[in-house]
Amino acid sequence: MISFRQANELVINALKKLTPGTELVSILDAQGRTIAEDVTSDVDLPSFNNSAMDGFAIRFDQSIRSWIVKGEIQAGNFTNSGNYSSSGSLDNLSAVSIMTGSRLPDGFDTVIPIEDAFVREDNLILNTNARLVKGMNVSKKGQDVLKGETVLRKGTFLKAPQIAALAACGKSQVRVFERLKIGVLVTGDELIRIEQTPSGDKIRASNLYSILSAIKEMGMIALNFGIARDNRSEIKAAMAFALEKCDVLVTTGGVSVGKYDFVKDISGELGIETVFHKINIKPGKPVLFGVKRDNGRLQPVFGLPGNPVSSLVTFYLLVKANMLKCFGLDELTSVKAILRGDIVKTDSKRHFIRGFLERDENGNVSASPVGLESSGNLVQMSVSNCLIVIEEERINPLSGEEVECIMI
Repeated sequence: MISFRQANELVINALKKLTPGTELVSILDAQGRTIAEDVTSDVDLPSFNNSAMDGFAIRFDQSIRSWIVKGEIQAGNFTNSGNYSSSGSLDNLSAVSIMTGSRLPDGFDTVIPIEDAFVREDNLILNTNARLVKGMNVSKKGQDVLKGETVLRKGTFLKAPQIAALAACGKSQVRVFERLKIGVLVTGDELIRIEQTPSGDKIRASNLYSILSAIKEMGMIALNFGIARDNRSEIKAAMAFALEKCDVLVTTGGVSVGKYDFVKDISGELGIETVFHKINIKPGKPVLFGVKRDNGRLQPVFGLPGNPVSSLVTFYLLVKANMLKCFGLDELTSVKAILRGDIVKTDSKRHFIRGFLERDENGNVSASPVGLESSGNLVQMSVSNCLIVIEEERINPLSGEEVECIMI
C-alpha cells in the first residue's frame, strides 16, 4: 500500500504522457479550454498614449498652474476634435478636456483629474492642494504589451480575462487542445437506474452521475457506459468496449478483495498494467490505477471504490486534481482553517473529512466536520464544501487546531 503523495506522483507521470490532439475554434467557443499555442500581440497595447480618467491633458511644466482650454477629445474621435487638428496649435499653456480612454495630443504627457482643477471662462486653474506629477493618469503606448510580445502561453486555461486578451490581440480563432474523452462504468448487482424505485437491497447508481458531472466540470467529454453487473464476462465486455471509445476510463466498484471483485483481474486480462492498488487514505483505500499501452498510445484507467462518497472523493483527489495540474486548468483550492469540533482519528491513514468551511465578518476562516463519516452518505456530501485533511501522523485533532481544507 502506497502513500497519498506517491499515488499522486504516479498518476501525474501517466497523465503527462497523454497527447490530446488540437483544434481551431472560435474565440467564443474557447472559454473553458486549454490553449495549444503561444499567442503574441499584433499591436502595441495600448496602441496610443491615452487618458486613464476624465480630466484635462497638458504638457507637464512644473512652473505652470493654469492653462487655456482648447477643445475636447472624446474616445474614438481624435481626428475630429475641435480646433487643434495639428499639435502646432497647442503649447505648454494649452489644456484639452479629455475623456477616459481618449488619445492624447502629440507631446501631451499628463492628465489632471476633473476634481483637481476648475474652469473659469476658458482658463483651467489647478486647485491649491492638488498633486501634479509628470505622466500621471496616462496609459502609455505599449505599456501593457509590445507588438510581437507573448500574451498567453501554450497550456493556459482560458477564462473571461484570457478571452479578453485574445480579443485585444485580434485572435478571432485560437488553437486549443481537444477535450479528453473520459468514460465512466459502474459495477455492482445492487445498482439500478436512477429512474427506478429501489426495493430490497437495491440502490440507485448515484456515483455514475456524480462522476459524469465532475468530468463535465473540468470541461472534458463525459462518456456514460452505464452499469455492469458483478459478472466477470459482463464487466470484461463493458470495459473492453469502453476502452475502444475513450481516452481515460473510470470504473467504480469491484476493486477490493471480495469474491465478486473482478476489476483488477479483468484489467490484467485486457492488457492494463497495474501501477498501484490500495492507498493509505480514508475513504478510498482500495483504489486501483493502471495504464493500457497500445501502439504508442497510453490510456489511464482508474478503478475507484463503489461506495458513492468514496468514489467521488477519490475522483476529486486522484483524477480531477491531477488532471487539472497536467492540463493547465484551475486547480483545486487549498485553504488553511481553524477546526471547529474534535475529530476521532486513531490510525496512520491520511483522512479526508467532509466539512463546511466558512469565513466570519472579521475574515477568520473555520471548518466544521459534517456529520458521520459514512462512505455512503451522499446527503452529507451534498452540504459539504471542503475536505478537511488530517495527515497520516496526526492523531485525534482537536477543535481550535489549524487544518488544511481542499475546496470541492
